[in-house]
Amino acid sequence: MSEHSAAYEDEYRLARLVARLAGDDLAELGVHVEQRGSAVLVTGTVPTAAVRDEILRLARGELAGFTVLGDLAVACADAPDRLEELS
Repeated sequence: MSEHSAAYEDEYRLARLVARLAGDDLAELGVHVEQRGSAVLVTGTVPTAAVRDEILRLARGELAGFTVLGDLAVACADAPDRLEELS
């Protein structure tokens, strides 16, 4: 495989992962996937730790051969545990 076709294949795999994250059951449109050399950085905010783990599992499966780095923040949507004090 030539260097050009390998780069094209990598780009295709990244696009396929982004499409899977936007579709399927996840529907995570705020997750970004960026290639940085031999690593892939997955960033964004997700609703739960379980979703974060599923995204990273999918990324590692789809992008075998890359080092997958996750920087996914989990949004806290819990109700407050105390009253807000206004001054």
